[in-house]
Amino acid sequence: MARTPSFHRMGVKGLQSFVERCCPQACVTVNLREMAEQHVAKNQQSCTSTTNITSPTLVVDGMSCLCHWYSCMNWVCGGQWKEYIDVLKNWVEAFTSAGIKLVFFFDGVVEEQKRPEWVKRRLRVNRDFVKIFNHIKEHGEQPGKQLSCLPSALATFTPLALRSLGQEVFCSVREADLEIASYARQHGSLGILGQDSDFIIYDSAPYLSVAKLRINSLTTVMYDRQRLCRNIGLTVTQLPLLACLLGNDVVSEEHMQNIRHNAMAAYRRTNPAPYSGPPQGKVVLAVAQFVRSLYVSEKEETGLVPHSLNISSSERELLKKGICSYFTPGHKDYELVDLSAPPCAFEKHVSPEILKACREKHVAAKGFMVYSVVCAGVTECSNSLEDEEDKELLPQAIVYKPCRQRVYGLLLLKKDGSVDVPAIREWFVFPGNPLKEADTVHPVPINIPCGQPSLDLLWFSSGPEVSALRLAAFLTVFDCLDYSDLQGEIEDTLLAALCLITYIVLQVQSLSEEDVDAYLSQAVCLRLKSPLELQQIELPFLSSRAVQLGSLYVRGLSHLLGANNACGCPLPRAALMPWHSFDGQLFHSKYLLAHSGMEKSELLDSDISCLSQFVQLKEKLLETCRKRDRVLQSRPRVTQKNLQPPPGVRYRGTHPGLSPRVDQGWREETKRDLQHEQRWREREEVWREGSNHGNPERLQWRGGHRGGGQSFHSYHSNSYEGRPLNPRGRLYQNRRRYQLAPRWQPPPAP
Repeated sequence: MARTPSFHRMGVKGLQSFVERCCPQACVTVNLREMAEQHVAKNQQSCTSTTNITSPTLVVDGMSCLCHWYSCMNWVCGGQWKEYIDVLKNWVEAFTSAGIKLVFFFDGVVEEQKRPEWVKRRLRVNRDFVKIFNHIKEHGEQPGKQLSCLPSALATFTPLALRSLGQEVFCSVREADLEIASYARQHGSLGILGQDSDFIIYDSAPYLSVAKLRINSLTTVMYDRQRLCRNIGLTVTQLPLLACLLGNDVVSEEHMQNIRHNAMAAYRRTNPAPYSGPPQGKVVLAVAQFVRSLYVSEKEETGLVPHSLNISSSERELLKKGICSYFTPGHKDYELVDLSAPPCAFEKHVSPEILKACREKHVAAKGFMVYSVVCAGVTECSNSLEDEEDKELLPQAIVYKPCRQRVYGLLLLKKDGSVDVPAIREWFVFPGNPLKEADTVHPVPINIPCGQPSLDLLWFSSGPEVSALRLAAFLTVFDCLDYSDLQGEIEDTLLAALCLITYIVLQVQSLSEEDVDAYLSQAVCLRLKSPLELQQIELPFLSSRAVQLGSLYVRGLSHLLGANNACGCPLPRAALMPWHSFDGQLFHSKYLLAHSGMEKSELLDSDISCLSQFVQLKEKLLETCRKRDRVLQSRPRVTQKNLQPPPGVRYRGTHPGLSPRVDQGWREETKRDLQHEQRWREREEVWREGSNHGNPERLQWRGGHRGGGQSFHSYHSNSYEGRPLNPRGRLYQNRRRYQLAPRWQPPPAP
């Protein structure tokens, strides 16, 4: 992936490129295996007992690594999660085989001082998403690297994926960069692996580039802060002031713009020779010269900000705060750092034991959603792949709002129904939301027979009655209390999937029977497929609607996770993980098949057990819909037509990195099929008439079963015989698997 604006932290403005392009002597190629061996040898010399020698530890900035870990070909369909897990496993094994222990850190909060920058980036990514969907609708494929993004919820589930691989994972409660640098310094770590120029500024472990990492040889580039300082004429202790004047996450560029302007003017006077490097390099050199001049004039300077720096008192305080943000434990001025814990937002609504458990679970990457709600009173969700032009599908933030309100009710409302109801501030990104302020959302009590359950009871008590209460609370969050009898009868993964799909059906009225069939068949078939089989699925084209439905589902999995945490974990966490329950490419293929009128047996890979499981789940879902007066209609769609190849490309492939395939003949066949749409409709009427008169031959032609067996065609009222869209991939070896259905039309007015 070329860029990942959703997850990249700003760091120091222009410093990374300056070091790489203007200070090559500070970019040292290192071999991590050799560094680890030297680290062990050094510890052996200083330790009297070999039992005290610990493995060399590499601290990993997980957020910086996401775009390098997710190297799967498909990103637009919702994520190839099984393949992603294998990538993570191989990545971890490359280090452990070299004797290197890994410790991972992820952002656990968005600090309010960084909220404006967070909002600015989210809105920019939304504009990119418009371009992505326009490309999909025009060309039927995902765009190239210039518009690539990461699958929704990747940052949510990656810490849990690493934990499942036996790794030590932390989520931050403050600024993640500071926690990473502090841990690395306190534990004498081998280095910090990431891609954030702030790690050059911290006087901590060596900063190692994940972008330059070659995993097979374990070589990368180390950014040497000592060599950088010699190049620009500063000391290591002066780097924090340099970072703040250049602009970072605490002190924005705009705040110190006048100082940089004056520094540039002074640099031109003292360096009249033409500058041939990149523009930002000149800014770094000018500001470094300015900082150097401040300390020359005040050799006995004791304050954090030199007195000779002519700025206002408010700017001076901001600079002090920015400089202190780089101090780690052991620094001589570390006592100046504000270490006071942020006040708990809803301390009076929960017990001290709950507060303690919330923090512990959050830090250990086990408490998604609960910490941010209970302790911070705020929750956020970054961009999801949503098409702002599709007015049928609601944004995920709105779809899952009732679910979140019930989760908030579980966490914060008391059984006595006190009138002092707290409110959560939500920063959820979706098309049309300007993000000028947080949305205020109030908790809603859950409606179960025993009333609002106590959070202490759900979290800390045991016994069969409590287990049943946990499950009832969880199912009620998704309006699926009727499914309580399914636990133990079907796999927990399928129970979770059924809850989520049912919830989506009840919330999204435009969801059709074909959409449900795609969701259910994907969930049922996934468990039988290996990562390699999933990787080899070929899609003849992409549907923009299926892309959004895939993203909607994955975001739903994160809500399942949050609700499960709030209810005391009635389901194993593994059952809610996407690598056990979702694959974007498989779902997309099922969506295209379902909307082409494919027989249910074909949709379920002609597997009897999958077919039986599918029928069981769908019957349960339809029963729930009937009880809530939700009529699920069949609305097959013409999934794609009139595709245009990208400029300069004659044929269309499924991924910009692959050689083009799929010939023009497919387009001509699709065109002919559309021309014969009326003939298909007439054939359908003939079949309906025959089936209504009990014609067994007609019934068998549709794939039904004689002798009173399950008639799978009853779940799909329209099926049309057409031509295969792409008969060459593994998924499409049967030439009759893909059929094109006419666009659904509403019935005529009476």
